[in-house]
Amino acid sequence: MTPDPEAAACPSPEVAYVEAPRITVEMSWVAGAAADKEFGEPMGREFWLRKVALLDRIALSEAETYAPEDAAAAVETAEEAAGRLADFDHTHYTTRGPIKPLLNPPGRSYRPYVRQEYLAWLTAHTDS
Repeated sequence: MTPDPEAAACPSPEVAYVEAPRITVEMSWVAGAAADKEFGEPMGREFWLRKVALLDRIALSEAETYAPEDAAAAVETAEEAAGRLADFDHTHYTTRGPIKPLLNPPGRSYRPYVRQEYLAWLTAHTDS
């Protein structure tokens, strides 16, 4: 991945996820939300955002704990999921932060975008 100059405007993982529930709690929420939907019923943005942020957090943990080749699958999964969230937000006009989802040229990471969106969602969620 090419470094993204706009990523500096997005929160770091430490800032974005400081108030996030534990990874196991988020895993349970994502699994429960998926199980509660009827087959074929579309999942909402909250589901996709929380799932993608969960995958990002897992990838961060894997990259911190293991050798790059051992963490590669988790990182790749997080990258792909981040791109799908950016596409969802672009299609549905659901971006919350200042960095818009499809401004990044191919080859740049959308994971900073996910952190921006998760922090905006979490802030709004805890303020309500």
